[in-house]
Amino acid sequence: MGTITFIHHEKNYATIEYLHNGKSKTINGNVSEKEQSKLKERKLIKKTHFFRIGDEVSFLLVPSPKGDKMIADCIEFRFNNAYTNLLNKAAEENRFVGYLKKAGEAYFVKETGSYILFPLILSPWEIPPHESRLNDPVFFKLDNLEKPDHVTASFFKSEYIPEYQQAVKYFKNKTPVEATVYKLTPYGIFINCFNGKIQAKIPVQKSKPPITAAALQPGAIIKVMITYISPVKIVVEKID
Repeated sequence: MGTITFIHHEKNYATIEYLHNGKSKTINGNVSEKEQSKLKERKLIKKTHFFRIGDEVSFLLVPSPKGDKMIADCIEFRFNNAYTNLLNKAAEENRFVGYLKKAGEAYFVKETGSYILFPLILSPWEIPPHESRLNDPVFFKLDNLEKPDHVTASFFKSEYIPEYQQAVKYFKNKTPVEATVYKLTPYGIFINCFNGKIQAKIPVQKSKPPITAAALQPGAIIKVMITYISPVKIVVEKID
């Protein structure tokens, strides 16, 4: 048994701290999604896991492929009390402070008390954080709490592009929107609106009045009404 104290998400390895003969030692191991899937297929672990700092894990000590050192193998998640405490807190008061991080093109926030990293999910219409904000403290909330193994983070207060803010006003005022058809399939009409910054899909069978995709051509101008809008989804329907 040991505790994960560091994770390099881009290189898919973790550092595990454990006790051996009363002395604290560390060892590295592969925690990639691919490796977890292989272990599950071989029935060496019960289920796959997205590893975090603070995870208590079991593992085997084995020689590396080159035989020059020992590595951790068959890493299996056991529990993470700090992570569970954060989820319990989120159910009551979903507001946290963390530090903004970036790995490749993906953003994360590291919660200040536990150092646990959460993937930061940005809305398609959200203004991405400037590079100068990296490593700065930010307020965030946890999302997808109903799936503890797939919890993500979002900014407590997000900044959106002007076109999204305009779409929200159109929705609240029930104002028709002029849209341009850019793609047609047998199942949907895909449109651009608000200077091409907002995209949406009209299911063919739900269009009003009923139409078929063949009745339109890319570039056609139609009028739609926004029937639902959120930071992750916009629903529209065609009107006369």
